[in-house]
Amino acid sequence: MTKLLDDALAAVHNLPPAEQDSIAHAVLRLMGTDDELPVELSEGERVAIAASKSAAAHGEFATDEQVRAAWAKHGL
Repeated sequence: MTKLLDDALAAVHNLPPAEQDSIAHAVLRLMGTDDELPVELSEGERVAIAASKSAAAHGEFATDEQVRAAWAKHGL
C-alpha cells in the first residue's frame, strides 16, 4: 500500500460509519466491484437530471463568468 493511500484510509477511519461506507462504495465503484450499483435516485434527482439534459440539448450552458463565480464561491 502506498503512503498516500495509507494516509487517506487513516483519515477516513475518523469519520462516522455512514461516511466511511460512502467512501468505501465510491472506491469500489472506481474498481468496478460495488454490488450496490446502480444507485437509486430520488424523484427530485431524476427531475434535476432531466432538466440538465434538456438544457444541454438546447445548448444552454453556464457562461465562463458563472463557472468562475461558482468556483470562487467554493474556494476553487
